[in-house]
Order: sequence, then structure tokens, then C-alpha cells
Amino acid sequence: MASNSTTINEEQSVGTAIKNIVLIICGILAAAFGLKGFLLSSHFIDGGVTGISMLLAQVSGFPLYVLILFINLPFIILGYRQMGWRFSFKSAIAIAGLAVCLAIMPFPDITPDRLLTAVFGGVFIGVGIGLAMRGGAVLDGTEIAALIVSKKYPLLKVSDFILLLNIFIFSAAAFLLSIESALYSILTYFAASKMIDFLISGIEQYTGVTIVSEQSEEIRQSITEKLGRGVTIYQGKRGYGKRGDRSLGIDIIFTVVTRFEIPDLRNEVKRIDPNAFLIQHSIDDTEGGMVKKKPLH
Repeated sequence: MASNSTTINEEQSVGTAIKNIVLIICGILAAAFGLKGFLLSSHFIDGGVTGISMLLAQVSGFPLYVLILFINLPFIILGYRQMGWRFSFKSAIAIAGLAVCLAIMPFPDITPDRLLTAVFGGVFIGVGIGLAMRGGAVLDGTEIAALIVSKKYPLLKVSDFILLLNIFIFSAAAFLLSIESALYSILTYFAASKMIDFLISGIEQYTGVTIVSEQSEEIRQSITEKLGRGVTIYQGKRGYGKRGDRSLGIDIIFTVVTRFEIPDLRNEVKRIDPNAFLIQHSIDDTEGGMVKKKPLH
């Protein structure tokens, strides 16, 4: 039995590794297509380290693929020290793969329309970065720096650091390129960030659900047994009416599910108690418990 279990675990590990490799390769191709097929010909830039590389390439004349490699190198080293060699190795290979694609792969210039270029260039870059993250790597060292800074300075969130960095990048673009190029580049960045959010959080975004019902025990059993999700029970009191003076004890259920699981959860709750009170709110991330874990990035 032990050998069979070991074999199954090894097969699952191999399958996961292959899946991650495919995701990273698809991410590299999508990001390279977004850069060479849209942005470079129109002299637009993206945010983060990629944006810095593109800006320097246009100002200095150095090849973009060389700058992407060298500017990302310090962030890969930081990632190795803070997040381990596996993450850093995969990220280094992914960034090197992107550089190789930019250097040798021909991509057609898709459209001269500047608005379409900004939007769809950002979309493909965002898809590329998001797929690479799904595979456990990054194509841009900005997030590594942001994670490290947010750990050292808890008041500064990851999103705050990235926003501050991009304000500096786009301000420099307005000065060195043109205000119009900077504005289109901001549009590119927003399109890319929305695609990244969708690929990382949008499909399986965590949602916290609070349920208040007189049938709390039956609902609890349904969530744990039918839906296979953990719950937390709070002891509460109801207060409603004109003066809110009803003080009846009640068990309040809290659970965390993905957005795909919400319809099944709501149907189960309404089947048991049509008058149940539900509250939903988004959750950025969770750790532990009976929740499907997102890829580490």
C-alpha cells in the first residue's frame, strides 16, 4: 500500500510539473506576442521592470531582450534569498525564455491603431504574466520586490509599492517619450493588470460567506458533507424589530468558498432555510483549512 501511495504521489508531482511548464511556456509566448506584436512598434511601454526595460531600450538603443535579462537579475537574486531556489530558478528560466523569444522569434505588427495596440498589447502581456504565475514563476521582477518590501514594511501593501513604482515609470515616459505615449502606456498597464487579476484571482476568487439561520446545524452538515468545505461557528444573538430588543441566541456560520462554489452553497442554504440571511465579501487569500490553494507566486 505504501509503495502504491508513493507511486501515485510521484505521478501527481510529475503531472503538476508538466502542467506548470506548459503554463510558463504559454505565458512566455503570450507576453512576447504582446510586446513585439503590439507595443514596440508604437513605442508604448508597460509597467514594472518590463516597462523600465522598454523605456531604457527606446532611450538608449540597447536591445530590449538584453535589458530585460540584466534588470531582472537583482530581483531574481532577492527572490532566491527570500523565497527559495525553486521559485527563483523557474522565474529565471521564464525571464530568459521571454528574452530569447524577443530576440529570435518574428511576430507580425498586428495593427497601427494606437488604442487597439494599447489595450490588446496589455491584454496579451497580462495573459502571459498571469499564466506564468499560475505555473509558479514570474516574468517581471517587480512583484518579487513588492512582496519583499511589504514584508519589511507592513503598512506598505504590495499593490501600493507597484503603484508608486509605476507612477515613477510613467512620469519618466511622459518626460522622455511624450505625454501621449505615457497615457497610452497607462492604458496598457491597466489592461495587463486586469488580465493578471482575472487569471490569478478572478477564476477562483475567494469569497467569505456568513450565514444566519435558525437551521444552522443542518446547514453546517450540508456544507461540510455535501460541499466538502470547512465552517466556523460563532455564537451570536439576534436583535431585530423596531427597537432591536430581541436577544435570542443563534449559531452563525462562516465559510470560505471560490466563486464557482457560491451557486451550490446558496442553493443548499435556500433549500434548507429560504429565510436564511447571507452576507458575501471578497477575500484576497487564505491559508490552511479546506480551501483550494492558489498557485504560489
